[in-house]
Amino acid sequence: MKVIVIGGGAAGLFRAGFLAKSGIETTVIEHSDRTAKKVLITGKGRCNVTNNCDEETFLKNVRTNPKFLYSSIYGFPPKKTMDFFEEMGVALKTERGRRVFPQSDSAYDIKNALDTHAKGAKIVFDDVVDLIIDVDTVKGVLLKNGKKLMADKVIVATGGLSYKNTGSTGDGYKFAENAGHKVVTPTASLVPLMENGTKCRRMMGLSLRNVNLTIMNGKKKLFTEQGEMLFTHFGISGPLVLSASCHIKDKDIQQCTAVIDLKPALSEEVLYKRICTDFEKLHSKKASNCLDLLLPKSMIPVVLDDWGIDTEKSTNQITKEERMALVKIMKGFTVHLNSKYKLDIAVITSGGVAVKELNPATMESKIKKNLYFIGEVIDVDAYTGGYNLQIAFATAYACAHNIIEEN
Repeated sequence: MKVIVIGGGAAGLFRAGFLAKSGIETTVIEHSDRTAKKVLITGKGRCNVTNNCDEETFLKNVRTNPKFLYSSIYGFPPKKTMDFFEEMGVALKTERGRRVFPQSDSAYDIKNALDTHAKGAKIVFDDVVDLIIDVDTVKGVLLKNGKKLMADKVIVATGGLSYKNTGSTGDGYKFAENAGHKVVTPTASLVPLMENGTKCRRMMGLSLRNVNLTIMNGKKKLFTEQGEMLFTHFGISGPLVLSASCHIKDKDIQQCTAVIDLKPALSEEVLYKRICTDFEKLHSKKASNCLDLLLPKSMIPVVLDDWGIDTEKSTNQITKEERMALVKIMKGFTVHLNSKYKLDIAVITSGGVAVKELNPATMESKIKKNLYFIGEVIDVDAYTGGYNLQIAFATAYACAHNIIEEN
């Protein structure tokens, strides 16, 4: 049996390795200059390889079409992914939120393990321009140079549209449509958010930990969670923001606000008492200098603007009403949103090959024989935390296991 895998990313290499080790002639075609490029930038270069949770918890964190993944996740859960990499010599560790990283904090360890796993497969660096289809059966692929490569099975593992400089150009969607599949329009998921204004730019580089972020669409709450976030030159980013982004529809975003509770561990009453205590210590200082004990330095001018107080006023002259107004700002610091950041730097693409047209146990097309889709090219996506790479591994394993059994 001959198998072609289009795409040398995490899903493609993972699957190719299992096939090659079973004696199946396997060719991986990658159109960039090296394999697993996107793996190297995940988790800020540390590679959040999976999430250390059980299958039920995992599926609760899948945002789109979790039922489709039931068979593949139970067949290859996070525990098996962790076992796989540790058997490949990569020591792992579990951090906050059950996120799993290599102990070395280097994504190269994950990439190298995938490359080693797939070394029995032939790696070809070239462009696939289309599938070769004979009526209802896929027979191979057509390369950019006009060469035809024939195969008994073709697996599309091209990824989505996120981080285009790593090779994700959306070719898999074109192949799917040419084979008669419906493709759900790709949109950015797990992406930073741009602000309508200049608040964030003034605090650029400031990272906040243990804050609560709520996204409001008018009076409707779309998302709320506690964790870490970051102010950038264009808006807000960080783990909290990436998770929040997939709850916001593009058409609604200009009506949305990000509301940040800077002191979620304190009630308004307790925070008011804390402010009064701090002000007593600073009673001779001007209002412009009264927030040093409460807020990061770069945030103080922005909060002062929101507060609207006379900054020349002495701290001991600040009224009860003005102190309560400060409490409200700190419990609900607001950023007005404008848009999602560029799709090509989104962590994950939402959308892709419609799951109703795929067999969930094998990832095989229901429309064309001998055609399979795995990983991000499918219309499945999850929250940040290692879930999306696990989807790539689980769908790749389901596909490989099926072909090996058939062989």
